[in-house]
Amino acid sequence: MSALIEVILPVFLVIGFGYVAAKRKLLKEEHYDGLMLFTQGFAIPCLLFRAIAQLELSIYFEPTLLISYFGPAILGFLAGSIGARVFFGRPWEDSLAIGFCCMFMNAVLLGLPITERAYGTEALKPNYAIVSINAVVCYGIGITAMEVLRNRGGGLVQTFGATFRAIAHNNLMIGIALGFLVNLTALPLPQVLWDAIDLMIRAALPAAIFGLGGILARYKIEGDIGPVLMICVIALLLQPAMSYGLASGFDLDTGATRSAVLTAAMAPGVNAYVFANMYGVAKRVAASAVLVSTALSVLTIWAWLAILP
Repeated sequence: MSALIEVILPVFLVIGFGYVAAKRKLLKEEHYDGLMLFTQGFAIPCLLFRAIAQLELSIYFEPTLLISYFGPAILGFLAGSIGARVFFGRPWEDSLAIGFCCMFMNAVLLGLPITERAYGTEALKPNYAIVSINAVVCYGIGITAMEVLRNRGGGLVQTFGATFRAIAHNNLMIGIALGFLVNLTALPLPQVLWDAIDLMIRAALPAAIFGLGGILARYKIEGDIGPVLMICVIALLLQPAMSYGLASGFDLDTGATRSAVLTAAMAPGVNAYVFANMYGVAKRVAASAVLVSTALSVLTIWAWLAILP
């Protein structure tokens, strides 16, 4: 019970405050857009920059850690895609978007604050290794599958070029790339710059999870309950269970195991809806899944915290 009260509820209460403020029109949609622009465009990139710049890459970029997280994520994508097609008769394009919902977890806005509250700031280092390549891996798999399905390979190179440019211009990825640059070159930076970055970092996660509540308030639970529940089972139960099994099999240390399993146990992120909207398929399923799984994750994360060492 202490984990629920001390670790999980504070995070979800802040999300709830943002949700209620949006529902009661205390803040307008453009206010939340501005808040998320600040957090995802500036504050969180500063957080990721500092974390990667000071991360001991040889220690935390373990192949076994990455396999323990991304292996189940890819299997979740396959299970969600095939399940949507076989059990619910969805078109293949819809099925791939549903599979993407099972793969792209909310590693930043939920994974970082919950891991930090549960195990402390030092415990986040394996999380940063996962987050640094998460978008590239997930979007790469999702876009490749969708383009091969739609065009049988035609236009794939052009699409990947446009996607690469979009990722390269994403502020989160820029912060990560600059962090790697400073880390690998041991580039000295003045202390006053680090102090300024620290000021930005302090606002990053609290503002981001409050803004997430406002963004979730835009979504509605609309039908398609079967695929939505399947996404919840795969994302909140199956995927972290596979991560736990792999981490145990690889004999990962306690910190890496916690990061891999907890990150895998997060609800699908808003990027799941972004992907569905990008292709104009399964948008209602994706929006409902993000909302329902975020609510259910209060209980499932509690369970995983009880299971983890």
